[in-house]
Amino acid sequence: MVDDARREAAKGAWYGATAYGIWGLFPLFWPLLAPSGATDILANRMAWSLVAVALMLAVQRKWQWVRPLLAEPRRIALCAAAAALISVNWGVYIWAVNSGHVVDASLGYFINPLVTIGFGVVVLRERLRTAQWTAVGIGAAAVAVLTVGYGRPPWIALTLALSFATYGLLKKKVGLGGAESFAVESTVLFPFAVGYLVYLGATGRGSFGVHGWGHSGLLMLSGVITAIPLLCFGAAAVRVPLTTLGLLQYLTPVFQFLLGIVVFHESMPPVRWAGFGLVWAALVVLSADALRQLRQSREEALALAG
Repeated sequence: MVDDARREAAKGAWYGATAYGIWGLFPLFWPLLAPSGATDILANRMAWSLVAVALMLAVQRKWQWVRPLLAEPRRIALCAAAAALISVNWGVYIWAVNSGHVVDASLGYFINPLVTIGFGVVVLRERLRTAQWTAVGIGAAAVAVLTVGYGRPPWIALTLALSFATYGLLKKKVGLGGAESFAVESTVLFPFAVGYLVYLGATGRGSFGVHGWGHSGLLMLSGVITAIPLLCFGAAAVRVPLTTLGLLQYLTPVFQFLLGIVVFHESMPPVRWAGFGLVWAALVVLSADALRQLRQSREEALALAG
């Protein structure tokens, strides 16, 4: 039994690393869709995501959740709000990557855990430990330093962090599995996406089927690469503790940051390094506190068992 649990935990860690790794490598994919514009790519991603997630659920035969959800209009409304937020997140992210702001996008996902903690205090009335307050304070100082460096607030990073943190909060309230909630969100977005694609085609500004089938295939693939990491994440979530997932999530912004520096050669003046350094310091404090809490919980559990 212990060996089986360890194997499942190891498998879950690999699933989690795969999910966050794929998300971290997304900046390599979106530039391949040029000359499509960001909104064109976004609409295609919305449309083909529904196709991909529907096929995924059909293979798994996971439809039993639909009828109970239809009986709860409030949960459907929350899913619709989550869909609107993830569309903003996707749109800003695609535009940022294809406009040479990969490093800025990575910053958004670095500070996302800090924004999530802030939401926990403001919205859920959670009480923070000293280390968490320290991390949030360092994160706020980082945003101030970056604001001075940019000459304006880092709006790309803040938009990505705020939209994704709010999206996560709404998904928590909905209480559906990852694939199921994403299927509802994709269903909400699908008519808007198709309507916009029809409009682009009618006005001669669409790109699907215009630049060859290779390009159209890549647009269709945007739905698949959206669904695959989601499936891996769902497999990881049931096998490993949330603390492990919390640590694995840093793979995404780390990969994005490295791609921005090494592959896309984006500039990093000293003040930007200082801002990022503060963010990383905040995340070290946060991660150390989470590991300490996990160890303490295990010790308490062992003491009770004894």
